[in-house]
Amino acid sequence: MTTATARVRTAAAAAGLVGALALTACSGGGSEDDSSPSSGATPTSTSSGGAVTGASDKLQGSWITTSKGSIVALVITGKQAGLFATGGTVCSGAAGTESGMQMIHLSCTDGSKDRVTGMVETVDKGAMKVTWSGKLGQETYTRAEGGKLPSGLPTAPLKQ
Repeated sequence: MTTATARVRTAAAAAGLVGALALTACSGGGSEDDSSPSSGATPTSTSSGGAVTGASDKLQGSWITTSKGSIVALVITGKQAGLFATGGTVCSGAAGTESGMQMIHLSCTDGSKDRVTGMVETVDKGAMKVTWSGKLGQETYTRAEGGKLPSGLPTAPLKQ
């Protein structure tokens, strides 16, 4: 397979993933206020025994990265988080402030432990760095606006 073909396949897979995320994010059926954090948010219990309150406005939205030949999308709405990766990994959980830090806690349907607990190191309007516990370490995500792929997304060969 040529490099151009690999890039087209990567872009097509990412576009499909972002489209699926957009549909998932819109299927809540709640009011528009559901996605914005409130100062009186009820804490969500985490597997580590702590409590997560609503995520900051900077964390809200769709984020995408590539890792080990897979496209990974992380969506944060209010204090809810979802992660989807090519290859079938689907995770859900909570994101928000915990003990003064921005944290993400996920549980994956395939039993994956790669992205169970993540600490947001930095976040701005275009990028977010998350350090995951365990061997995966730090990943840098790029914000995906309006269901579109971010510019400059790195390409990697797809797993065959």
